[in-house]
Amino acid sequence: MNEDTGTSPSERSSSRARLLSRIHRYKMLLRSKWWLLIVTLLLGAAIQGTLSLLSPPTYTSSGRMIVSIKLAIPEGSVYTEELSNFLGTQAALMQSGLVINRAHARVVAQKPELGMKPVALHVTVLPKTTIFVLQAVGADPAYTEAFLQAAMEEYVSLKKEMRTQTSDTTVAGLTEEVLRLEKELHKSDQELADFQGTNSVSVIQEQGNAAAGYLTTLNQSLAAMKSDYDLLSAMTLDQSLEVQKQREAGGTTTPSSANDPQSANNAAANSLPSAEYLKARQQILIAKAELEDMRQYLRPKHPKVIAKNEEISHLEQQMDVYRKQSAEDLENKKNTLGLQITNRTKDIREWEAKVLESNRKTAEYQRLKSNQQRIQALYDKLLATMQTLDVNKEVSPESVTIMERASNAFPNRAQMSRQVLTGGVVGFAIGLVLLFILDRMDDRITTSTELQELFDEAVLGQVPRERPPGRGKEIALVQKEDDRHSMVEAYRNLRSSLLFMAEAGQRPKTLLITSSVPNEGKSLTSANLAITIASSGSRVLLVDADLRKGVLHTRFGVPCEPGFTEALSEGLNWEEAVQQTPYPNLSILPRGSVTHKSSEFFINEVTGKFLREASAKYDYVLLDTAPVMAADDVTSLAPNIDGVVFVIRAENTSARVARTSLDLLYQRQVRVLGIVFNAVRPSSVDYYYYYKYKDYYKTYPTGAKKAEKVKA
Repeated sequence: MNEDTGTSPSERSSSRARLLSRIHRYKMLLRSKWWLLIVTLLLGAAIQGTLSLLSPPTYTSSGRMIVSIKLAIPEGSVYTEELSNFLGTQAALMQSGLVINRAHARVVAQKPELGMKPVALHVTVLPKTTIFVLQAVGADPAYTEAFLQAAMEEYVSLKKEMRTQTSDTTVAGLTEEVLRLEKELHKSDQELADFQGTNSVSVIQEQGNAAAGYLTTLNQSLAAMKSDYDLLSAMTLDQSLEVQKQREAGGTTTPSSANDPQSANNAAANSLPSAEYLKARQQILIAKAELEDMRQYLRPKHPKVIAKNEEISHLEQQMDVYRKQSAEDLENKKNTLGLQITNRTKDIREWEAKVLESNRKTAEYQRLKSNQQRIQALYDKLLATMQTLDVNKEVSPESVTIMERASNAFPNRAQMSRQVLTGGVVGFAIGLVLLFILDRMDDRITTSTELQELFDEAVLGQVPRERPPGRGKEIALVQKEDDRHSMVEAYRNLRSSLLFMAEAGQRPKTLLITSSVPNEGKSLTSANLAITIASSGSRVLLVDADLRKGVLHTRFGVPCEPGFTEALSEGLNWEEAVQQTPYPNLSILPRGSVTHKSSEFFINEVTGKFLREASAKYDYVLLDTAPVMAADDVTSLAPNIDGVVFVIRAENTSARVARTSLDLLYQRQVRVLGIVFNAVRPSSVDYYYYYKYKDYYKTYPTGAKKAEKVKA
């Protein structure tokens, strides 16, 4: 299945074949019924022309109107019209019932002696212009001219009234809007005055600016305090000592944990240990250095060494005391800084509230002032528009004005030509409808595609249509060196279809060829099929079983009597009636004398005996019988036959009749082998073989043929 279209290639091919078949059917219908279109066209034109001649003469008056030029002045720009469909809108307005009625009333009022007469008004726009062409058609030339002029004037008058009405409506709407805005403006002025009565705008702005500046200072101070507090929380006593050493050395480097150098230095300065602690620490370092020197030349138990150790121990105890005091001082300083941060945060919140309140009042003032200014501007604009609107009614020119007055009415000769042409077109359309109805009613089969759609039986072959050599002459049988290659190959294909049918059991030896109605080519098909089978080397007996109107003896040029009738009715040995034909391996049993009791003969035992004896002596026995719908012969004989070949003639056989004939055969338990589609037009969309390959059947002189073989 195709994923893109949802249909398989076979379905698309089948749809295309059906479409081409339908097109071919319409083409054949036009080829056979083309005269119907001509007749309906001429009939429609004649009827319309007759009606035009019998109707009273008409007169035409024409005039022109044009879109006028407008000056680009401010007053002239107040009134505008819809421009996207301007020309079409104006043309429709010119032809409106309102304008037409007012034009009639105007003519009657100005020229009562003319009376009121029917007039048709037509408006067109010249291509690529803004010029309207108006034409009035009526029976009275004077009234027609007066009506057209009145219609153009009434259109201009109607446009003026529409503009005036629009202006009055607009003024009324503007007045109502101005009154509403006046109330809103008074209300906004009162709200602004009330606000200013309780609030000093300048003081609010100054207080807001001062509070914002002081709030900025507080935030900066709080940030510095938090930085110092964080540094004190992270700094130890030893780090403070390191900072002290760096300060004494003149450096500014801070501990790596500090982010702000200045804040780190201030915090370190505020957290330096006491002088006693530093002095004790320095004395310990000196004593330890002296102890190291003593150990180089004194023993560990020497009184000086012992005394120095005791001194160092005493100093370390003092330093521990000083360390604890410094740590307590550092913690007190950190607590003090934390309390300062809390107070500073409280102050910031208070000033933030003051700043927000100041901003709120300032924003409220700005909102009231902006609203008052907006309403005031809109109020002033509407007043100015109302003042210029009445002036514009006099300044603004008409959008469409009269370019040419109504001309003198002249006889309308072109109307008859248009009416005749219209009648011809209508007649042609009626002809097409009739052709479509005929096609719907006509169920004759034209193409193989239609045949396969309407019938489930296999199509054994398609035989092309051949023209008779002359009027009243029959189509010749297949010859040995026949140049009708497509027809010869079609019968060969039919022979192959019968000899190599993909069915179980033995091949059918007795074949019955029939059709639904006469003149479908069953006799010609029987004869040519028998000739083609015999040419393959098989012994074939062709039996003319149409005992009422059989004509096979005339085609083969043999005597008619004695024949099949005598063999069935008079006890004549059928072998004595068999005659040889000019074709090798092909014998024929002619019809014999005409009889209308053939159906009684076919149901007798003598017919069964004949079929058994003939099928034993010959390889194939072909019986040409009467049409199914013409007599009961086929339905009586066919049950005794191995298989039936049903012939359908293209563009001639009714599908309904053919279906009924096949159903009659099936009711008698007849084995229908398939259908032969006879007399198919070679130009048919699905007649796809033989005639397109004529180069395969070219004949060459003996020398040329040998040269071709040598070259190959």
